Amino acid sequence: MRLIIIQKILGLLLALFSLTLAPPVLISFFTNDGALQAFTIALGITLSLGLVLWLPVRNKKQELRLRDGFLVVVLFWTVLGLSGAIPFTLAEHPNMSFTDAFFESLSGLTTTGATVIVGIDNLPTSILYYRQQLQWLGGMGIIVLAVAILPMLGIGGMQLYRAETPGPMKDNKLTPRITETAKTLWFIYLGLTISCCLAFWLNGMTFFDAICHSFATVAIGGFSTHDASIGYFDNLNIEIIAIFFMLISGINYSIHFLAWRWKSIKPYIFDSEFIAYISFMVVTALIIVSYLVFHHIYENADQAVREGIFHVVSIGTTTGFVTTNFQAWPSFLPLLLLLLSFSGGCAGSTGGGVKVIRILLLFKQGMREIKRLIHPNAIFPIKLGNKAISDQVIDSVWGFFAAYIAVFTIMLLILMATGMDQVTAFSAVAACINNLGPGLGDVSAHYGDISDTAKWVLSIAMLLGRLEIFTLLVLLSPVFWRS
Repeated sequence: MRLIIIQKILGLLLALFSLTLAPPVLISFFTNDGALQAFTIALGITLSLGLVLWLPVRNKKQELRLRDGFLVVVLFWTVLGLSGAIPFTLAEHPNMSFTDAFFESLSGLTTTGATVIVGIDNLPTSILYYRQQLQWLGGMGIIVLAVAILPMLGIGGMQLYRAETPGPMKDNKLTPRITETAKTLWFIYLGLTISCCLAFWLNGMTFFDAICHSFATVAIGGFSTHDASIGYFDNLNIEIIAIFFMLISGINYSIHFLAWRWKSIKPYIFDSEFIAYISFMVVTALIIVSYLVFHHIYENADQAVREGIFHVVSIGTTTGFVTTNFQAWPSFLPLLLLLLSFSGGCAGSTGGGVKVIRILLLFKQGMREIKRLIHPNAIFPIKLGNKAISDQVIDSVWGFFAAYIAVFTIMLLILMATGMDQVTAFSAVAACINNLGPGLGDVSAHYGDISDTAKWVLSIAMLLGRLEIFTLLVLLSPVFWRS
């Protein structure tokens, strides 16, 4: 373990993160919203800590190994969650305990969107902006941003990229150089954010709300500047824009890159994961809209279609925006939406969940096993499109799924041991490990009323979901620490 280079990277990344506190400082200064001191102190603490770590080893040069990369990623997200909690802790409004502040900070950075705050509309402007900015930074992963800078300091970044990138096939790069890959991802991400912001603004949002909601939409985060979320605006055009950008952001960014480079939609049409992703959304939307219409849940069919499609896309992509209390829908509808979030977005997107490609591969593997029962000596390769998938990838998918179920079950039992009912406990773990946000039962509106123990457990669930379980669990393996 090369602790010096880990210290150097961690210090540098903390120093860079401290710079992101400058916009909230400026907003608080010009709006005089009372949070200036909190953000100024937070900036000073984070920058000082980063410099203390970086300066003593700034001239040290070592190659970063894969094992070091995993440790850096986990340490950075943990320390970043702690640093991000400082403004919430110090601000007079909202008056938050450290547990609540850390939960809110990590929820933003992991793009979960679960909140402990009640009365969001009355928060200081700088706090409102800061919550949205946390999601935007976490959406693509601030590690990937740093990968574009670290090579200039003599530090290789492929190990960090592998540890941070979601999905089972992490060795695919958009460009030959990892630096260019990271830059490409961020240019696409920034372009989508700007486009979303302008669309919101031109269709009725204030410029401030447009910026904040574009951050949450493209990051698939779900935080809002209003307690009523997107429902506050009661604007069909805004909901359609949100649906479009949530769907786009849930697609593998490498597909966006290929479509942009080739000036063609063929990369989407011939991508098996994209087809499955859209199919999941369409089938679920048909089921939910049909139920809402035929059982006359709303006064007119148009409203049922509007509400049904919006929430299918919002929950299915693990964004978590709402326009109505979907948790109160009758029968199986709320559970169906929650189950849809387990598939989540595509690998290589800002979405959470297990990822569509894993669900697709698990299905194909299941079908292969059925064929093997009939033809035990035959060889049936698993393919995505015309490309055969290696057994190593299939094994990793099964390993991930087994670990996911085990972790989910353990956390569910812990929450129930704290006195939480089954529905609330199940939905809370699902919403946090899938980086979704809204749950059912006592966490349908917010997480402020659950115990501190439950909040820490769910914080770990959010981190596990964001880092796709193995990145964190690998640190618990004795093999990892052997020299």
